[in-house]
Amino acid sequence: MVTKPIPTDTDHLLRHWREAVPNDRLAHLIRDVGRAQMRALSERLQAHGVSFGHWTFLRILWIQDGLTQRELSALAGVMEPTTFAAVKAMESMGLIERRQLEGNRKNMHVFLTRSGQVLQRKLVPLAEEVNQVSVRGMNDAEVNQVREALLQMIENLAADAASPN
Repeated sequence: MVTKPIPTDTDHLLRHWREAVPNDRLAHLIRDVGRAQMRALSERLQAHGVSFGHWTFLRILWIQDGLTQRELSALAGVMEPTTFAAVKAMESMGLIERRQLEGNRKNMHVFLTRSGQVLQRKLVPLAEEVNQVSVRGMNDAEVNQVREALLQMIENLAADAASPN
């Protein structure tokens, strides 16, 4: 008996873009690529007990440890209550610790624990793998062209946001 593979969300997404709406707005395509990448990374992170939301904060802290919760919120692009909930969960997981700095009793700073630091060596390769999967079949020039186009789009939108309408 031959069984057909069960279509994945990504299969459905690809059919949608190739067949149903091949000329739909670029913003929708970019959003769907981002979602597919997040889903692929989330699946890989789950094996290490880390959610995609926690990944975002870990990634920031690996670059700049000891941020305030407010700074962490701003860099992650999320509201402070979201950051508070994530930080609390990550603290209970032993990935971070919150503490006040000497001379500054007002702000609570977030620091990676040794466990949180060690995860970088395990999790970053997973994100790199998702990126490699995403560009499979594309040569370096094509990847660079996509990157430059996306950066130009960000610049255009930033200029639009800054201009008085």
